[in-house]
Amino acid sequence: MRTNPLARTATTLVAAAAAVGFLAPSTATATTIAGYSPTVQHEAVTSLASEAGISQAAAVEFLRTQTASVETLQTLTASLGSRAADGYLDDAAKPVVNVLDQAAADQVTATGARARVVKHSTAALTSAQNALQALPTVAHTSIGLDPKANQVVLTISDAAKGAEALVKAAETLGDRVRVERTTGEMHTAIYNGEAITGGGTRCSVGFNTNRGGQNYILDAGHCTRAVSQWNVGPSQGASFPTNDYGLIRNTTGSAPGAVTLWNGSTQRIASAGSATVGQRISKSGSTTRLTSGSVQRLNVTVNYAEGSVYQLIQTSALVNPGDSGGCLFSGSVGLGITSGKGSGTSYFQPIGEALSAYSVTLNP
Repeated sequence: MRTNPLARTATTLVAAAAAVGFLAPSTATATTIAGYSPTVQHEAVTSLASEAGISQAAAVEFLRTQTASVETLQTLTASLGSRAADGYLDDAAKPVVNVLDQAAADQVTATGARARVVKHSTAALTSAQNALQALPTVAHTSIGLDPKANQVVLTISDAAKGAEALVKAAETLGDRVRVERTTGEMHTAIYNGEAITGGGTRCSVGFNTNRGGQNYILDAGHCTRAVSQWNVGPSQGASFPTNDYGLIRNTTGSAPGAVTLWNGSTQRIASAGSATVGQRISKSGSTTRLTSGSVQRLNVTVNYAEGSVYQLIQTSALVNPGDSGGCLFSGSVGLGITSGKGSGTSYFQPIGEALSAYSVTLNP
């Protein structure tokens, strides 16, 4: 996004088939997090405890709580419809639902979740984001939703040139938009080198999937657009820019539904889901390997030099060149495909759209 490259065959690169490290149900303890392999749990807990300055026991409780909180949040926002303005997980992994009136707040509170009455509706924020996206594209900028602030955030890197019109437009949109400044380029995380390789390019395997008995790998579109033949099979589709997903026909003969954790063990991916702001996540890629972080924003437009990509997930997980195409997940739930990076941020294509586009399903 090595060990001896000859020791990592195409099969282990595709999905690290070895099941070393899984906890059998009989060995589960009070500190086990459902759906997490031991390696992923250790990395996620250690990372969270360090970042938040909390004990490992508190970090375990946070990760156990967030699974139910994500479900609650998604159920409540769907039931409230336009009366809700998105939501997020708070610092204790509890759901917070943004609502537009007290009646909706009362409805949320009755479920045990926390409601917050906000000023701007989803429609108002979408309108502001669309207004900014209608302007000429400026590379090394991004536009995304921050539900915690109930605002659209226009991020402008010092590498961006000619962003004055964007800033002026943001000012006309009032407090629906705030402008943030950052440093460095926003670019796709592709690298010339090794891992899944083809045409001198290195990317990382995303998710093993299938359709009609044939195995395929969901990967980054900027990878499959650039390379027609990989060491694991030929590219079969690419959507980039606008989206960043692609498909590789897996000809290795092995495609289990598990993510390599770079220590001989794997994390099973049992389902696909949607990311939530505040959710702790993990990422596996061939450069930075297993890293963790949290979801910062959703529905993010990233203006790479190669073109704009829409509706990405923004996280704090470490991503570097060569990680492109790698997996974003939370425990056993697959969330996204590594697209690129900014300064201290990483961007992921949501998995659901990619699965639907190619009519493939995750492998067991």
